[in-house]
Amino acid sequence: MSQALDEQLNNAHDDNLIQLVTFRIAEEEFGVDILAVQEIIRLMQITMVPRAPSFIEGVINLRGKVIPVINMRTRFNMPPAEPNSSTRIVVTEFDQKIVGFLVDAVSKVLRIPANTVEEAPPVLAGIGSEYIRGVGKLGDRLLILLDLDNLLSNMNLDVQ
Repeated sequence: MSQALDEQLNNAHDDNLIQLVTFRIAEEEFGVDILAVQEIIRLMQITMVPRAPSFIEGVINLRGKVIPVINMRTRFNMPPAEPNSSTRIVVTEFDQKIVGFLVDAVSKVLRIPANTVEEAPPVLAGIGSEYIRGVGKLGDRLLILLDLDNLLSNMNLDVQ
């Protein structure tokens, strides 16, 4: 993901669109490169894993594969919330590992011009800037583009 998105951000032309899957965590809207997303599933039974990091909600069995699920609220130090009918798991592939992100709601797939994306300020929405690829301006709202490489690279995801 990072190399493709970096190239798109570096070649900021009006006709250069970035395609993102967008989702909400608390009041913030986030986006990840659509190429990193395998699927979006409804909340299912999550099995806790003893001694896992606090942001790992547990694991799910998705068609015979055990997949760690990261609670994005916990990962970004946001207050917990009860899951509801909008809660989803965004299944991504990172470094040949499949990982799920527990999010409050998936918004939609967006195509935004690369030239509407700016570098992130040092701290945004309580999230360290090392996890943010940039900020997309969509009219009067902002979309935080996550850097999955940095977000996941220093995590121990071997919870199986």
